[in-house]
Amino acid sequence: MMFSGKQTKPTFKSYLPPLQTDSKKSPQLPIKKLEAKLLPGEIVVNEANFVRKCISAESCQDDLWGKLVCTNFKVSFITHNSLPRQRFQCTHRLLGEHDIPLACVEQVVTVNDVKGKQKILGSNQKLKFNPTELILYCKDFRIIRFRFDEAGPESAKKVCLAIAHYSHPADPQLLFGFEYVGKRYHGSTGERVNGVDPGGGMQTTLFDCSSDWDREIKRTGASEWRVCTINQGYFISPSLPEFFVVPVSLADQDLKQYACFFYSQRIPLWCWNHSSGSALVRMSNISDLQQQRKVEQRISSAITKSHPLRSDVFKSDLDKNLPNIQDIQAALLKLRQICVIDPFEESEEKWLSSLESSRWMEYVRTFLRHAVEVVYMLESRNVPVILLEKEDRDLSCVISCLVQLMCDPHCRSLHGFQGLIQKEWVMAGHRFLDRCNHLKKNDKEESPVFLLFLDCVWQLWNQYPAAFEFTEVYLTVLGDSMWVPIFSTFLFNCPRQRAENSRDFASSKSIHLGQDQALRFPPVWDWSQQFSLKDQTLFNNPLYVGKIATCVQNGTVKTFTHRRSKKNYSSTLRGLPSALRNGSLGPNDTLARRNSLVLRLRSDLSQVREQQETPSERFIRDFFSRPVDLQGLLLPQLLPSHLSVWKLYFLRWVPEAQIPQGGPITAFHKLSVLTDEIDMLQNQLRQYKGAGGTPNNLHAEHSKMYFKATSTPHQPPAPPEYLSSSFPFSPVGNLCRPGILGSPLSKFLNGAKIWLSTETLANETI
Repeated sequence: MMFSGKQTKPTFKSYLPPLQTDSKKSPQLPIKKLEAKLLPGEIVVNEANFVRKCISAESCQDDLWGKLVCTNFKVSFITHNSLPRQRFQCTHRLLGEHDIPLACVEQVVTVNDVKGKQKILGSNQKLKFNPTELILYCKDFRIIRFRFDEAGPESAKKVCLAIAHYSHPADPQLLFGFEYVGKRYHGSTGERVNGVDPGGGMQTTLFDCSSDWDREIKRTGASEWRVCTINQGYFISPSLPEFFVVPVSLADQDLKQYACFFYSQRIPLWCWNHSSGSALVRMSNISDLQQQRKVEQRISSAITKSHPLRSDVFKSDLDKNLPNIQDIQAALLKLRQICVIDPFEESEEKWLSSLESSRWMEYVRTFLRHAVEVVYMLESRNVPVILLEKEDRDLSCVISCLVQLMCDPHCRSLHGFQGLIQKEWVMAGHRFLDRCNHLKKNDKEESPVFLLFLDCVWQLWNQYPAAFEFTEVYLTVLGDSMWVPIFSTFLFNCPRQRAENSRDFASSKSIHLGQDQALRFPPVWDWSQQFSLKDQTLFNNPLYVGKIATCVQNGTVKTFTHRRSKKNYSSTLRGLPSALRNGSLGPNDTLARRNSLVLRLRSDLSQVREQQETPSERFIRDFFSRPVDLQGLLLPQLLPSHLSVWKLYFLRWVPEAQIPQGGPITAFHKLSVLTDEIDMLQNQLRQYKGAGGTPNNLHAEHSKMYFKATSTPHQPPAPPEYLSSSFPFSPVGNLCRPGILGSPLSKFLNGAKIWLSTETLANETI
């Protein structure tokens, strides 16, 4: 009867009034859709629902649920949940909290832990199993994990394949920057959208016109040098800028004749002039050996004539004295392994030994030492210097910049530093497209030369923080900006490539350029593209002592000088005492214990040292014997014990390395508050004297400091609870070291192999 197909009539009758179901009286809460925030030109190519983002490798308690989306720009995870213990996040205007630019994805690893399969995906590859887990290894040292336990198997597979495909664009014009610039800045009629002019109103010199070079010549007093225009239209050299600087004594006709003898027709480039008149020049190798001697003599003679004392030229062969790009890349792969995959224990001898064996710190020291040697030739010997490199597009970029940073305080200001990179890297034709491997076509061309340079700058900054207008947060963010491929700064190998590709793209999309000859990509120096004005104040160094930084004491105007503190360390500690600077003992320094024979022979050792000391060593020793002028020459201390790991960049995602409410950020917080308080008091003094000033209620908006003083100076604000040594970054959810099939990932991938060639590993399964 119960299973009969015939339906029976209900016999129960209710005499109660029906329940009120008016939707107006009991509204249903709307369910907000999980949708990705898209930029102009950005489209969704695939997505998967019910995806879990792993926050911790030990437990899934804090994991987030949401939607995983792949666009033509980024991998985006959208969730309604918030990260645990995450009270602060520097808001990025182009990227969300859980977004990863496709250019930042180094490798895409899919896992099926049920079937015991793993595969590293490349472009246009097939996936024969349904993934239960996706692991993204990022170029900024992050490891991001997603689980597909509740997601549909087909949608999980498709989103993994989409990420692998779109992170390997086959052509520069498939990089998202082209779509973004085409849609955002150019209308279909060629009109600028909303009148936006990318890069307009910036103070940073771009060196893309002759007037920029003219101003640099005048700033450095290089009266015997001139702007050359023979490469307009890139008719002479494909990798040189249209405008560059050459000796006055070299005629355009001679330069055109000599160009064919140089590698890639790269005529020697002027970089900078010392106040003594000594010029710093960079030059590629001469490919025609028969003409080598003649051309070198002619170039050297012209540079000598530009010197007030007609000093002979010193040539520095960078290829012979510095690591090559493959060495630098190999060192970074090992450093990633140590910082990310291996268990972190900074005080453990094994970890420190592994760090040393990576050779990254050794290479940083080598580049700094070579730059000091070039500074010695310019500063002490007063001779012009030519930096020789085969292509003049990698090592010379690093050395020329480091030399100018050490010698020229203008380059240590924010806009001066940005102009320096624009001049010596972007316009000089550093292969950012190849070295960043944005197209992931040739692993042999990939090399973190620019990151090595930033590390060298950080080492100098770390020793003389008050000499730089910017902070280490700025340097870290600048390194990350390489993986946001919409900026002209890091997108191309040379200015000509940018011009040609943008013209072709505009033509294919029927974008009318109007008076522009190419698409106007924004430079990275327009930081408003990425951060609010408030977040940009994290770039401002409260310690910075600029040219006009003076103080009045007892009626006398005094300038700030930074004096090094003398510290004594036990000889039993790892490394050597700080007094042993650059390998030479000071007159009052000793490594010996009491009653040692060495103490009784100190005078004899001093005489031997003076006899063996080279002129460059004496120059360095003399520098460190004087108080340091922060607006003058700066030389780094180069013993291994003087150089440190750039923790904010390399270890910011490592939870074990994080110090809650500790690290350099605590000093930065106090100094920022103090600087803001001084600025507030000075502003009130100007108002009192009737000399203008910002109203008190608007002071916070115009403050240059991120951390601000309170209105009651006797009650300074307490450090925020969210501060940590990783500030403003957080390791939560950004470094989830996975274990695969019960084994550590490092064993599965055989050490540093995880960051080796995708081509080698693409078909590998276990």
